[in-house]
Formats: sequence, C-alpha cells, structure tokens
Amino acid sequence: MTTYVPHTDTDKKLMLDKIGVSALEELFRDIPQQLRKAQLSLPEGLSTMEALEKMEALAGENRVFRSILRGAGAYDHYIPPVVRHLTGRPEFVTAYTPYQAEMSQGILQAIFEYQSMICSLTGMDVANASVYDGATAAAEAIMMCFDKKRTKVLLSENINPETLAVIQTYCRPHHLDVILVPSQNGVLDLAALSSLVDATTACVYLENPNYWGCLEDAEEIGKVAHEAGAKFIMGCNPISLALLKTPCQYGADIVVGEGQPLGMPLSFGGPYLGFMAATTKEMRRLPGRIVGETTDAQGQRAYVLTLQAREQHIRREKASSNICSNQALCALTAAVYLASVGPVGLREVATACVSMAHYAAAEFTKIPGVSLKYPGEFFHEFVTTISAKTADVLAKLEERGILGGLPVSEHEILWCMTEKVKREDILTVCEVLRSVK
Repeated sequence: MTTYVPHTDTDKKLMLDKIGVSALEELFRDIPQQLRKAQLSLPEGLSTMEALEKMEALAGENRVFRSILRGAGAYDHYIPPVVRHLTGRPEFVTAYTPYQAEMSQGILQAIFEYQSMICSLTGMDVANASVYDGATAAAEAIMMCFDKKRTKVLLSENINPETLAVIQTYCRPHHLDVILVPSQNGVLDLAALSSLVDATTACVYLENPNYWGCLEDAEEIGKVAHEAGAKFIMGCNPISLALLKTPCQYGADIVVGEGQPLGMPLSFGGPYLGFMAATTKEMRRLPGRIVGETTDAQGQRAYVLTLQAREQHIRREKASSNICSNQALCALTAAVYLASVGPVGLREVATACVSMAHYAAAEFTKIPGVSLKYPGEFFHEFVTTISAKTADVLAKLEERGILGGLPVSEHEILWCMTEKVKREDILTVCEVLRSVK
C-alpha cells in the first residue's frame, strides 16, 4: 500500500475535500484542547548516523556475562543458527492472523506442525497454537476447570511466583478460592493435599520440575485430584520432557508451560509463548486457536482454523476465554528449534543439563559451609544453603564474568545449569565459594 503525502496547498485542499473536512485541525477535534497545546519534552531529532551512534553507546552499557547460571523460569540454551535464519524471513515476521485459510496455508501448516510437536512432547491429544506466556497458559488452564459447584483451586506452593500472581489475578473476578498446598522437603505434601481436596475442588495445579528444581511425585498427586473428581493440571519445562515421563503418563488432563527454552533467547523477558495441550475430553474448552488438517475440494491436504466458535471474537457470550490471539512467531520458533535438534538432539540437551547440574551440586557441596537445601531428585536447578552472604558470592562471580544463581534469601541461592555451562565455570564458582567468608 502506498501512503499519499500532499506536497502543495492544492494537494492538501484536494485531500481535505476528499475526506470531508475544511482544515487539518479538524482531524484532531477529538483530542481535548488543553492536550493539543501541551509542550512535550522531546530532544531534537537526530540523523541516522547520529541515532546509530547513540544506540551503540547505550548498548555498550549493557553487562554481557560469559556464563549464566540463573534460571527461575527463563533459561540460557544454545540456539542453532538455522532457527533465527528461518524465523527471520519476511513472510513469517510480517504474517498476520490466518483468517483466510486459502491465502495462509504456509503459516497454518507451520502452526499445525508446532501443535503436533507439543502433543508429541506432552503425550496429549490436542494442543492450541500457543498463548501469551507460561503464566497465562497456567491461568487459562484453570479457567477451563471450574463451574458453579467446583470453585476451589489448589496450587502447589512450589510454583513460579510470577505464575501464581497471574493465576490469582485471573481467579479474583470469578470469586474462586485459591489455596496454596504446603510442601515438605521442597515438594508438595501429599497428606496436606489429601486433607484439602474435596467435592468443591475444580483442579490441582502442579509444576514438575517445580520452582526449586525438585521433581514432584506427579503420578500420586494426579490420583488424589482425580479421586475427588478434580482436574489435574501440570506445568512443565519442555526440555525436561525429553527425559521424564510425559504428563499424559502422569495422568494430567491439561499440560501447560513456558516455551522460551525452545529456541528463544532471554531477551529481557520476552516475547515468549505459553504452550497448552489437553486430552480429547478437554479439547472444546481449550482456549485460543487450533489449526486442523483437512482436505480441499480436490482432495488435497489443507489446513484451517478449527473450533473457532470457542473464540472471543466470534461468540463472545459463550467463549471459554477472551484470548483471541497467539504468539505465532514464537510458536514457529519453537517448531523450528525442535525440528532442527530432533528427538535425539533434544534428549542430548536435556541429558547435558541434568548431568551438569548434578556435577555442580556435587562439587559445591564438597565445600565447607555449602549444602543442598532439599534432599530429593532434581532436573537442572537446585538450591544451596551457604554460610556466606549470597550478595557477596554473586558480586564476586560478576567480577569473573558469571551471572550467578538467583538469590532466594541471604544465605540461599537457586542455581541453574544448561548445556552452555562449562566445567571451568563450575570450578570458578567453587573457587569463589571457598574464598568468600
């Protein structure tokens, strides 16, 4: 589309006549007069070269760490160059919502492949085309479960605090009773769960691995939920699914998670995507878009947006959610990443993560004054209790070019190890832990 810009007074008059106004000022009549006169404190304009120099100077103030040992919901994984190369193509970057299926077969197929991969990872029957992020996915899953009789939501207290905040925001206007189930030794307390679950429980939400990196007894937790007639929702790290049982094998009804580990850089927190998958029984309550495979008039394979009647923009009064968009480019990124590493490569990434984490934990705890806070098994995150102050340890690591773990308290650190962490980095942490009193 070409934008018309008037160059002369005659051109301007022709344009104004065409749109039915007598002066340019009439185009701003909806803006209050006092706002039109307001003086904005804006700097003078810059040339392209000056703007680039200014941006480079600002970028130069960023601190770039040679190694990142922090996770807590966003993880530093290796991204194959092919991922950025393919997803940076203009036809993907500029693609709009594929409402016209006959014009959007390429992007629809890409989303369909993403959904298929999520189903393979989770063992579920159906996945949507993604939602905004992992926290939103968890909250949307809970919205699928409650009704007039079941208004109690049970959450493990070991979930990501950001996810908890989003869930509470979603549940508040629906007057749902959100209860945190206590933990013991870093995992959900089964006895406490059994005492809380009842006929009014809509669902139980659990993250595995949980926020502290610990692996939960998901199968038993799912059984407790189902015995009370409640739905079982699992939040998962997608990389861990290459090694652990699938949520389907644990008995989950709905599976959610943050897709950032699948090919997306840390990027100051986004954009990311939330993946959602469910059993066939829950399919019609699954929010957002679902791409389906069908055949066209010639009998050839074709792709369409299916089950759109659930979406907010079509039948608003009966919609199961007001989400009517998705993170299509991020979902495509996840699909390209999974296709590029393949099942064997993904398993190797997960194996490297868990191996490096257990090696690091073993080395750290050899140092006097350092111990693991939780005794159970973990994936690639773990909490250490240290006699020194966490701030002193992290400051020393920053001097060595390492972003240390997340400070949980004055003497506790949540560490994360991915396949990008080197043995030398772990030994450097050990050296720092020994030196800080």
